[in-house]
Amino acid sequence: MRIRMVISYDGTNYVGWQTQPNGITVQEEIEKALFKLTGEKTVLHGSGRTDSGVHARAQVAHFDTNSRIPADKFSFALNTHLPKDIRIMYSGEADSEFHSRFTAKRKTYCYTVQSGVHEDPFMRNTSLFIHSPLDFDAMQKEAQAVVGTHDFAAFRSTGTVNKTTVRTVFESYWTKKENLFVYTVCGDGFLYNMVRILAGTMIDVGMGRIEAGAVRRALESADRSDAGATAPSHGLMLKRVIYPDFDTEEVLGK
Repeated sequence: MRIRMVISYDGTNYVGWQTQPNGITVQEEIEKALFKLTGEKTVLHGSGRTDSGVHARAQVAHFDTNSRIPADKFSFALNTHLPKDIRIMYSGEADSEFHSRFTAKRKTYCYTVQSGVHEDPFMRNTSLFIHSPLDFDAMQKEAQAVVGTHDFAAFRSTGTVNKTTVRTVFESYWTKKENLFVYTVCGDGFLYNMVRILAGTMIDVGMGRIEAGAVRRALESADRSDAGATAPSHGLMLKRVIYPDFDTEEVLGK
């Protein structure tokens, strides 16, 4: 039986999603909980890797099991064995052809920024605080340049290797409520650190550190040096994943 899950987590205390030797990861914690429940050594497949400190409202993962636990009860059972900063929000049976990563059609990320005199201490782990004012209209114009199919080579970490750096972005925009700025981007896939570099470039424009039009120039040149800084990880969150037969918003709502 293949089980599909929607997972929410605060990534502050983890070195990322994927199991690795240099610290505790979200995947590792869930696999340990699965072993306690089923006695099986289970490999969990996520929709994508999130880096150290990055959060998820709707990470999707699947695993195969011979357990007799009903598919919809895994969420309840696992949550009793997980730390409070990781929660399984949904579990259900999936078709054997389903794959959390390879059958995903769209992913949505958000990057949150506070701009003001003093940082809100309750948002210190989930948003980037900037003391300087931000030009919202300038950042919105930069965001619009991202929509479409482009070569995003300039918006990946140097040294990373990809078969192709071409990606399609369906939505890219900023919203603002008082001193809170949120960048939302939806695409068919993302390069390593792509969203953080996009956000960092737009923030640099919004602060006046680099000239307007930086996103378009970087897309045209495919040169990392034409883009801005990589925004810190703690402001980033995986918000939504869409499949042909499944949308995480059907479980979590908007």
